[in-house]
Amino acid sequence: MFADNTRRIKASIKTRLKVLRHSYARTFRSFTVDELLDRLKQLGIGRGDMVLVHSSFDAFAGFAGKPTDIIRVLQEAIGPEGTLLMPTLPFSGTAVEYVRESPVFDVLRTASRMGLITELFRRFPDVVRSVHPTHPVAVWGHDAASIAGGHHLAATPCGKGTPFAALADRGGKILFLGADITSLTFYHMIEETIEARLPVSPFTQKRFVLISKQRDGSLVSTETRLFEPAVSRRRNLLKLVPELKRMGAWREQRIGRLVMTLLNAEDVFVAVGAMLDRGIYCYD
Repeated sequence: MFADNTRRIKASIKTRLKVLRHSYARTFRSFTVDELLDRLKQLGIGRGDMVLVHSSFDAFAGFAGKPTDIIRVLQEAIGPEGTLLMPTLPFSGTAVEYVRESPVFDVLRTASRMGLITELFRRFPDVVRSVHPTHPVAVWGHDAASIAGGHHLAATPCGKGTPFAALADRGGKILFLGADITSLTFYHMIEETIEARLPVSPFTQKRFVLISKQRDGSLVSTETRLFEPAVSRRRNLLKLVPELKRMGAWREQRIGRLVMTLLNAEDVFVAVGAMLDRGIYCYD
């Protein structure tokens, strides 16, 4: 009983502190929709850009708008000639753990577990979600259907034939909004490319056959290797930060309490290659 009371007290204190932090941010570090748009442009987001976004809505304390306003600002920043992508993975642990229950991914109904903004984005008008059982991506804008199409046929979740590969092929950018580089799903695409140079494969030896439901209700199967949990636990993408900064490829802006970071996908690829040449791997 004492332990239960202690947990309740700690939870109450944590809640009160969160309320105080948000109140402080709204009062002293608030920012508007227009200010967010201006800061994104200063960061380097422009019309026609292809941008993969990782976000945390909790980091938007002080923002004088709704979560859907953030999506609209991003769309405004790149325009209809640009392309906006967000990973909408249906799990928060490892893919191998997730598929043990043999879930059927439903492109229309399966929720994103990548945060509130991604879940709202996948429901937005004209957003196309790729059909993939573990690593679907929501895409809006120029050539969205082509970028999302055929994802279920890929041999790995983020490699050749996926929206992540399209990001690399088309000179895309990666934007972190309150998220850090540990959420960089694009690194999985690089892992497929550099697999032969790594001391241990990041992929499972087993090939999984998984089922997805398309928009029209028809079922398709995906035969794929997934990410080996033992290797995933050792993945440390924080090692990339010094290399990217050394290259001058790390662009960062702050507005209110929100930290925004922008990278070029090509620069990430170059940074990983430079580290490999020196025998440095993004694993502990």
